[in-house]
This record gives sequence, structure tokens and C-alpha cells, in this order.
Amino acid sequence: MKKSPKVVITCAVTGSIHTPTMSPYLPITPSEIVDAAVGAAEAGASVIHLHARDPETGKPTPDPKLFMDFLPRIKQQTNAVMNISTGGGLKMTLDERLEAAHAAKPELCSLNMGSMNFALHHIAPKYTDWKHDWEKGYLEDTKKGIVSNTFEQIERIIVEVGQAYGTKFEFECYDVSHLYTLAHFLDRKLLKPPLFVQTIFGLLGGIGADPEDMMHMRRTAERLFGDDYLWSILAAGKHQMNLCTMGAIMGGNVRVGLEDSLYVGKGALAKSNAEQVAKIKRILGELSLEIATPEEARQLLDLKGGNEVGF
Repeated sequence: MKKSPKVVITCAVTGSIHTPTMSPYLPITPSEIVDAAVGAAEAGASVIHLHARDPETGKPTPDPKLFMDFLPRIKQQTNAVMNISTGGGLKMTLDERLEAAHAAKPELCSLNMGSMNFALHHIAPKYTDWKHDWEKGYLEDTKKGIVSNTFEQIERIIVEVGQAYGTKFEFECYDVSHLYTLAHFLDRKLLKPPLFVQTIFGLLGGIGADPEDMMHMRRTAERLFGDDYLWSILAAGKHQMNLCTMGAIMGGNVRVGLEDSLYVGKGALAKSNAEQVAKIKRILGELSLEIATPEEARQLLDLKGGNEVGF
């Protein structure tokens, strides 16, 4: 693992997993996403991971017009690195998932490293009064479908976004096999180090959230990538702060945000993304770990710079 003198905090402000019924604090409209992103950056996040939602219904959408509404406004108010999703949302085609990246030509994009059962159906029974008609079916449909990220699709994203625009990737690895898939593309020289490897824990269909699971992912990444990667930890739901703290102590970076968990503590909904960022920053500060600024994050991740984007 490439040793980092400071911890890069990523904040994923809205995502495509949670639905409006689950929290009144989930950012939906472009203006809400702007406020959430700026607040997270002011609280200490140097990277902001972004999805878009239909302003009327809150349903995840790939509409590049919405991305190009909030991206320039965030850029005007903060120096944070903006990271655009290429995972999009459930049932989106790859063409749809890439529309925002083509429009924005960002410094950083997410890239899911494998097809998988991305299960959310078990969440639906917890709710009865839905704000919007689409929500329940959206979750239940994950019981019978997969999120597709084939080798062909991954290579297309690397070529069309990474090589075409000089965009780097947050490689989202939900299981050990995803690390081996990433190593395959590195061995083929389609990718250049340093790799920003986001190991993801606790999502049904991926690896679990036991500390031993995290250790296994780290050991495997160490064996495959050596000094050619920066490690980051994302843990879903109640596991968020625990595993992020453990990983940071071991030299990793961290990701928080309402995409990954709606809570800031047991039974307490986070009222903002900034609240989660402030909490992990405080915890890491009390452990004498320093937080990277956006410019320090750019240097660590070898990004092209905020003046080279399309917004």
C-alpha cells in the first residue's frame, strides 16, 4: 500500500440506494445536492462522490443536465475533488451510466469492478408508508436482478472515460474477486498506478463487514498491488464509523456520506452529510491522524486538476 501521510475523506452525498421515505435529510434536488456537497467539503471532505436524482420524485437518474446543473455550482464554492458515479442506478444501461462522465470529464469517477447481486430487497419490509410509488418496487426488484459490470463494460469505461479524458478512478471493490479483476486490467497496462481502491463492506451480495473481512481484503490488495495503490474503506449502515476508524488506523483512507449510511449514531438519523464528515474527522483527529486537503488529495491520487474538467 502506498503510504499516505494524511487521510483522504470522501463523502458520497446522495447515491442511488436509499429512497426519500427512509430519511427527510437525503439530498434530492440539485440545490440540495450543492448544499450537501459544499457542507461536506467545509466539514473536511476532500473528495465528493456524486449521483443525480429526479427533483420531483427523488428517483436516481443519469440525466447529464442535472449533473451539469449542480457540478459548476459546487465547483464555484469549494475546491473539493468531484467524483462522478459510473454505476448510476439500478436498471440503467451503460450508455446512460456514462452520460454524466462524458459531459463533465471529471478528475475522478467511480468504477465498480464486477457484476454482482446488489441486494436491497430486504430493506423494503421496514417501511409501510412510501412517499413515492417507485420506491418499494425499486428495492424489491433487486431480489431478481444483478448489477452488470462485465469485463467488456469495465474496459469500455476505462477507455472511454479514463483514457479519453485523463480521468482517474475510485475502484469500487465489493468482494475479493473484484480485486483480482482490477489486477487483470493493471496487468494488461490499461491502468496506471496509483490505484485508488475503495473496499466496500456490509452490502448484501458483497463481502461482509466483520473486521476479518476487512483484513482479508487488505491482505489480498497488498499481495496484488504492493505500493501501487491507495486503500480506502467504505462500510454500509451501522458498520460505517467502526470500520472506517479501524482502516484509517491501519493506513487507509475513508468514505462516509448518506449514500452509504443514513445514520450518525445508533438510532440517530444524520441530519446532513457534513455531520458524518465532522464525526469521522473528529475521531481521526483524536487518534492523531491528519486530514488531507483537496490539493493534497489530488497529489496523492495523481489527478489532472480541477481546471481540466468539463464544467
